[in-house]
Amino acid sequence: MVNVDDSLVCTGHNVLLAGSDAPQPATIIISTSSGRITEVLHVHTRRDDMPGISDDRWIDAGNNLVLPGLVDAHVHLNEPGRTDWEGFWTGTRAAASGGVTTVVDMPLNSIPPTTTVDNLQAKQAAARGQCFTDVAFWGGVIPKNEPHLKPLVDAGVKGFKCFLIESGVDEFPCVNETNLHAAMKELQDAPTVLLFHAELDSNSTATETSDGQTEPDPALYETFLHSRPQTLETDAISLITRLQQEYPSLRCHIVHLSAASALSLIRAARTRGTKLTVETCFHYLCLSANDIPNGRPEFKCCPPIREGENRELLWKALQDGTIDCVVSDHSPCVAELKSLDDGDIMSAWGGISTLGLGLSLLWTEGRKRGVTISQIVNWTATQTALHAGLSDIKGKLDVGYDGDFIIWDPNATFEVLALIPLEWASVLTFSQVTKESLNFKNKLSPYVGLTLDGRIISTYLRGNRTFDAVQGFEAVGPIGKLL
Repeated sequence: MVNVDDSLVCTGHNVLLAGSDAPQPATIIISTSSGRITEVLHVHTRRDDMPGISDDRWIDAGNNLVLPGLVDAHVHLNEPGRTDWEGFWTGTRAAASGGVTTVVDMPLNSIPPTTTVDNLQAKQAAARGQCFTDVAFWGGVIPKNEPHLKPLVDAGVKGFKCFLIESGVDEFPCVNETNLHAAMKELQDAPTVLLFHAELDSNSTATETSDGQTEPDPALYETFLHSRPQTLETDAISLITRLQQEYPSLRCHIVHLSAASALSLIRAARTRGTKLTVETCFHYLCLSANDIPNGRPEFKCCPPIREGENRELLWKALQDGTIDCVVSDHSPCVAELKSLDDGDIMSAWGGISTLGLGLSLLWTEGRKRGVTISQIVNWTATQTALHAGLSDIKGKLDVGYDGDFIIWDPNATFEVLALIPLEWASVLTFSQVTKESLNFKNKLSPYVGLTLDGRIISTYLRGNRTFDAVQGFEAVGPIGKLL
């Protein structure tokens, strides 16, 4: 029996319930006091069937899709310290505009990084009162911070990120094999996961041109691509899977896999029973090196976007379960660090800005390959929640879960627009426009100008509307919790 004094009702003809392969008629009932789903009805409910529910607590999605809120398990919000790059206020608004209701923040590029409990508390203090999504936190493994790891687990971090190659920021140095043994020994019996930026620079990657010159054009995307070959990833994953044999109880996770050549290593490790999970990113599935113009540093990320054939192999690995989930790796910076003035890709900061676009990007590309919306939700909500230790409350529409849901029109199309400053427009050849579809702080993204399929109508966090395509963010404000 629905408690009309403590319920919000969302009904529709196409609701993607937990365990379902396709949307179906259903109704979800959410307690407004707890924010949890209290009942699921396998029927589209008519308004007259619940006369006690007030109009402001009644949502009929009609033929639009009702999906669980997405969980983006790889986001750089950069606050405090580099808040001019991104911050909790702008980053979580951007996430909510794309149907994301939970983000997991990376331990860098904030200052300080999340490598001690004190640093975690500084980040939590900066986040409070600013978040339009719920936010969880990854910790960091750097050389000699082993004494801080278990206290960070106790303080609530969902796992730990480390780099096997220089991270790009001095305060988060990479680790070597000796450091990894120390960290893995410390973490092997803890309820946690160790995440790897899996590039290992075992040999020089200097490139020579056909005429013997050793300084290829830094504005050519091919120059950057050749500087980060797939062997960096395969060497790193070979090391990781070898180390796992000594610490078999510790789950390890490969972040932002780009190299299809590493898939055989991953499959072999899993055949041996190794606890290894893998993510890839929207940009590796939706962009191709073959189509990237020269002198356009907004396409730079590490590892790099690779060729179209590589992209198709990643899609196949995602569909067969070799790759577990898809994340944004939203890693923005200020425009000055992107070398827009001279198009020097080699010197530019590496990072793709994506928050708010992921669901539409995957739907646009995935439907070309026969991918269903239930598969996409599994990769971007169910599996990401499981990876981040949030699968008991996030990533599904089911009784007992948080009432996080989105209403989505799969048939809508929109052009990705940004308010490009005039000084950028002459460099990027974009026209200055009056309407924008990007809500993150620095409006530079390789997706600007693309037309995408599927659009968020509204986003709800624990039954509260945090974003509406017409009204924006005016409904409830920053009600996100720190998980």
